[in-house]
Amino acid sequence: MSVCVFTVCVISVSLQVTVEGFIGGSVVLLCSSTENDLKLQDINVHWRDKDRRIVCDIVMGHYSQEFQDQRYKNRVETFPDEYLTGNVSIKLKNLEHTDAGKYTCLITPSSEPGNKTTDQENKEDTEADRKSLLWVYIVVPVILIGLIGLITSVIIFNKKKIKFSSASFSSVTT
Repeated sequence: MSVCVFTVCVISVSLQVTVEGFIGGSVVLLCSSTENDLKLQDINVHWRDKDRRIVCDIVMGHYSQEFQDQRYKNRVETFPDEYLTGNVSIKLKNLEHTDAGKYTCLITPSSEPGNKTTDQENKEDTEADRKSLLWVYIVVPVILIGLIGLITSVIIFNKKKIKFSSASFSSVTT
């Protein structure tokens, strides 16, 4: 019997959009501005993780890796063709368990509030989780079957007891 287990990263964007990706896979973190006449040289985007580490900077319309945190090197992809439409989303590749948490996208300058946040939660199916879940799947049905058996036995015993009681007190006439 073979078992296939997937570990899932769930990312909830503050705009109530949920994105799912697998550990080792990739996910797009959404961020956009509704400002209409953006110029590439005016776009400054600063992506930060929960610990304020630099995930990605887009400075004057160019993706900059100069100050990027080492853990995000070669794991972030931007979409330069989308900058003019206000889309400054990024793709985080090769997802790791430690990627869980809040991500902030700060767009400057912008006439709208530029803080966008993204929450990521890892749903990791660990060996301990599988064992505890297996325990529940085995113990609960066994207890239920035991209770059903006990209740059935009590009902049958009571029915026999009633028959026996009524038989022993019947009057006999001679």
